Amino acid sequence: MNAVTGIRSAAATTAPHAPALRVVSGTAAAAVRAAAAPPPLRVVDEAREICAISRSTVQAAIEVLAGTRPAQQLSRRLDPRCLAALQHRAALTRRVASGSSPTAGRLHRNPSVRSVRACRVSDDVYEASAVVVEESRVRAVALRLERGTAAWRVTVLEIG
Repeated sequence: MNAVTGIRSAAATTAPHAPALRVVSGTAAAAVRAAAAPPPLRVVDEAREICAISRSTVQAAIEVLAGTRPAQQLSRRLDPRCLAALQHRAALTRRVASGSSPTAGRLHRNPSVRSVRACRVSDDVYEASAVVVEESRVRAVALRLERGTAAWRVTVLEIG
């Protein structure tokens, strides 16, 4: 007498084979061939891509100002002038936060990007705006993205 567990009994039974397909008319064969073809590639909407890049860049830039992210993480996305300006502003923000102002320590706390809008200026240039919500205020961010040889780069970044 063999003891068979539920797992062994399920493995021991063979699954029934699916019935073979047979072509009834000429139109069915075309439908089978169409179903077997791979789905067409999805075209990425460029404006959505710009909004996604803008959202992640703005979130990272605000985190740099808050001191929770190093500015060098944005070096591939930002133009060198924008990166230098962001580093300078982050240094000034840290200096103000260490001062005696009671509200200065709450600057840039819990930032999140609420919305992003993008506008096409030309084939290789987009301008975007974002609304960032922090613990004590809401601020606007404007940026300009230009298509580089390998990726989109932010050439202007204005944080209000």
